[in-house]
Amino acid sequence: MKTKDFDFDLPKDLIAQFPTQERTSSRLLYLNSSQIDWQDRLFVDLLDFLKPGDVMIFNDTQVIKARLFGKKDSGGNIEVMIERIIDEHHVLASIRASHAPKINSKLILAQDIVATVIERGHDFYRLFFEHERSVVDLLEDYGQLPLPPYIARPATDTDEARYQTVYAKNLGAVAAPTAGLHFDNSIMTRLQDLGIRIAYVTLHVGAGTYQPVRAEHIQDHIMHSERFYIPQHTVDRVQQAKKDGGRVLAVGTTSLRALEACAQQHGGELMTGYGETNIFITPGYRFQMVDRLLTNFHLPCSTLLMLVSAFAGMDAIKKAYQHAIQQRYRFFSYGDAMLIEKNHEI
Repeated sequence: MKTKDFDFDLPKDLIAQFPTQERTSSRLLYLNSSQIDWQDRLFVDLLDFLKPGDVMIFNDTQVIKARLFGKKDSGGNIEVMIERIIDEHHVLASIRASHAPKINSKLILAQDIVATVIERGHDFYRLFFEHERSVVDLLEDYGQLPLPPYIARPATDTDEARYQTVYAKNLGAVAAPTAGLHFDNSIMTRLQDLGIRIAYVTLHVGAGTYQPVRAEHIQDHIMHSERFYIPQHTVDRVQQAKKDGGRVLAVGTTSLRALEACAQQHGGELMTGYGETNIFITPGYRFQMVDRLLTNFHLPCSTLLMLVSAFAGMDAIKKAYQHAIQQRYRFFSYGDAMLIEKNHEI
């Protein structure tokens, strides 16, 4: 299967540059993928598609202020994007510079924070922060929110609130799990009042989520790796829902990746604990955990577009995306949402 099979033309003015005035005021495209049938709805209509006993899985990761600016000790401006915090003083990061920094060289970041380049592997550098304070603390005080590359403006105070879910609590992501940005505290309460079971996973979203697939054939793509955690409470709720005939709805591709990666690693069973995954879900994948997916609209030629094409079927996604473009839905992180029923015929 070729990467170009997942390309499409998107008018630039459909790429949402700002969040909606209220979290819940986005639109919702409901896709019954088995019948390739859809409905144009509002996000607040999501509750119409749920029933007591269903379980919704949210990703409670919290976005860190992962972008830092500075200079190399040899001169030259740099931009550092933290990909992963390894421990209190070590990180993996990408570095944008006119010339790649050398191993053992020093980076002077923000207000005289010194980081040493330890090693390089593929697209990322391993850095050691020479400071008595932890990396997490330094980023909170000196870092900038890492808005996606297709949002062509600096981050604002509004973004610090809106590019974070209302239930975020576990620091570690460098990109938001954007399907969750549509929920406010009021709708979370209404879900529980309706009898919907709420559960959480943690998957720290990496910057690789924005990277297009550059290989001609998708099987040649090297997938980025991400950490996840599944608590026992979530295992119990998913098992109970399946026992009672309820449906498992993953809020976002990151929640889906955590659930499916865990099942793949444990013979089809959901188990509590920490894990690491580079699962690459493409058409032909057999889903074991998730029945429905709430997600935003994704980049052309991206791994996330391939994932939703596996979930719904390529034909269903192509036609639904064509409809969304014609109806001027807003795309990407601050855009509108889709609720997709898994295609049981593929």
